Amino acid sequence: MTHILLVEDDPAIAMSLKVTCKREGWKITWLDNASSVLPMLHNDEAKDLSAIILDVGLPDGDGLSLCQQIRHATDINALKDIPIIFLTARSDEVDRILGLEMGGDDYCAKPFSPRELVARLKAIWRREQLLYEQSTTQATTNSRVNGSPSENISEQALTFEYQSGVWHYQPLNYSLQWQEQKLDLSNTERKILLTLLQAPNRVFSREQLLNAVSDYPDHRLARTIDSHIKSIRKQLAMIDASIDVIHTHRGLGYALCPA
Repeated sequence: MTHILLVEDDPAIAMSLKVTCKREGWKITWLDNASSVLPMLHNDEAKDLSAIILDVGLPDGDGLSLCQQIRHATDINALKDIPIIFLTARSDEVDRILGLEMGGDDYCAKPFSPRELVARLKAIWRREQLLYEQSTTQATTNSRVNGSPSENISEQALTFEYQSGVWHYQPLNYSLQWQEQKLDLSNTERKILLTLLQAPNRVFSREQLLNAVSDYPDHRLARTIDSHIKSIRKQLAMIDASIDVIHTHRGLGYALCPA
């Protein structure tokens, strides 16, 4: 059963979302404060979570900071990349950008329709499935081209072999490795990098990358792609600073260099 964690201090909003989610046949756990979230994520009941709906303004904390704590927690690795949708009453574009940069996958500005929120969740899950299927197809192609054994291409490990290094993607725990080093990526950063990996040398504009990671892209926020690329490059440089893996094509966008 699909299990959603809802963190929202407004009982009216929480009850409305609970009713909508139950109509979908989903299980929903409701918390009304920030301090209860991390302890809950360490419990067995969190093992089957499919997504987190997180209010930005909570009475005892900041939802943005809480999202960042979840993304960087080392003791809940299975949930570090769980989809997170923000609920926010803030209309400032800077706040929305900050939420996405801190690891959020999407946001809904209050007031919102519960049905819209459900649609956004389903879109995120579809996107994850599509990325997995595309990765499997590309990895299978790479293995044939490079003569690698087909058993390397499995549900546990997908392999992209380029001159710049070997990449391994494990969809079951959303782990992406380069040169046998695991990358600590946000959900959005992982999607961006997988998109680039599947089409080496192709130049993607910011808008195309935004479309690749979201079914509800706000193109006013396309510049957030720059921040995500910067974060990805920083991690790659920590592994091997001598290789310029992602090329910037000024005025056009970004491309993965396989050589």
